[in-house]
Amino acid sequence: MSHAQQFYIDGQWVDPIVPATIDVIDPSSEEAFVKISVGSAADVDRAVAAAKAAFPAFSQTSKAERVALLRRIVEVYKTRLPDIAAAVSQEMGAPMDLATNAQAAIGWRHIAKMADTLEQYEFNELRGSTLIAKEPIGVCGMITPWNWPLNQIACKVAPAIAAGCTMVLKPSEIAPINGIIFAEVMHEAGVPKGVFNLVNGDGPTVGQAIASHPDVDMVSFTGSTRAGILVAKAAADTVKRVHQELGGKSANILMDDVDFEKAVTKGIVNCFRNSGQSCNAPTRMFVPAARHDEILAVAKKVAESHKVGHPQTEGTSLGPVVSQTQFEKIQRLIQTGIDEGATLVTGGPGRPEGLNRGYYVRPTIFANVTPDMTISREEIFGPVLAIHKYESEDEVVRLANDTVYGLAAYIQSADLAKARDMAAKMRAGNVHINYPMGDLGAPFGGYKQSGNGREYADFGLDEFLEIKAVIGYEAA
Repeated sequence: MSHAQQFYIDGQWVDPIVPATIDVIDPSSEEAFVKISVGSAADVDRAVAAAKAAFPAFSQTSKAERVALLRRIVEVYKTRLPDIAAAVSQEMGAPMDLATNAQAAIGWRHIAKMADTLEQYEFNELRGSTLIAKEPIGVCGMITPWNWPLNQIACKVAPAIAAGCTMVLKPSEIAPINGIIFAEVMHEAGVPKGVFNLVNGDGPTVGQAIASHPDVDMVSFTGSTRAGILVAKAAADTVKRVHQELGGKSANILMDDVDFEKAVTKGIVNCFRNSGQSCNAPTRMFVPAARHDEILAVAKKVAESHKVGHPQTEGTSLGPVVSQTQFEKIQRLIQTGIDEGATLVTGGPGRPEGLNRGYYVRPTIFANVTPDMTISREEIFGPVLAIHKYESEDEVVRLANDTVYGLAAYIQSADLAKARDMAAKMRAGNVHINYPMGDLGAPFGGYKQSGNGREYADFGLDEFLEIKAVIGYEAA
């Protein structure tokens, strides 16, 4: 990777002001495969200055110019899909099929959706004699995670460009190579210098410098709730806008009228996707108490059908989790589930049989989980499902909402009217009825400690705009 030890600032690849590197670890082998440079507050200052200088001109570009730019980015991105997929697979462990068709592909799809959105978007509205104008907020700091890296990069960069903002991006230092390739895409697509800047580094140094910088007008963060709180505190002194997409502990409610074989299978597949490393994963399954025991046989069979293995091995459905830190956290929480009295249906502590190296986790199902248990309350971020029992619809609504999070909820019922009624009672930003296809035009974001603000399409674009009233714009 020719640019692994450089940053992209003001339209060119530059060396860090103070040389410093860290290893990027391949989670399948636990070995370093590349070194990247990590930045300092001085590098952030340089990148923010470039973005600030570029803002006056870029903010005045036409909608048509920005649509054309987004479409050029999509075309160049598509030419780099194999490189992006390979990077994601190696640095965060995604099986190649998932890395190619989901992890890498979702990036260009979001950018294309934003181009379509921008074509139809109205920035000005006349209300009587007053003009309501939506204008770019300014310089945006972006801090993105390792679990769906291209999804989160695209969901921030695309609306910022659509709005006419300039930006500084800090990708996760755990999975940074895909972000470097993304910067190469931006350069080849002809993004004006200073509009997009990238500085690699860790959260306490580069992330903190971005969030607290006086010339950054907005910070958009995706990651853990713990880190999101630190970002918000760092941003508070400069009263900048803070947009956050944080943790989740999503409920999956199976009503008593569903086909349990199908519903349990889909629930586990969705929970375990990306090795369970999705903030909106349906990690708490609520089932009718009378059907609890029979459901366990289905759950055991489905979990054990998942093939855990090397990301490059054909047929692998679950690769490793991303890091030793994550592996140890998941192992601790699995053991805690056992210690607190949950029924271990399958899986458990340790690596799967035959995998003695790499951050591989056994697909794990717990039953007889109660709301007070740690595995019911903490975000595990691994292939671990907690099955709860419920007696009534009122009880399951209460249990599903009994969490500090509110990112997503899932409802399965043969009665659509019943499912809709229950969806209205969920305190969550996204409610999925009967495992629908994804919708890139739907707003994505959460209630409570799952964050604030929304991403995707026009909802994401709104986050990067200020609202101005020009009173007396027309003569009364």
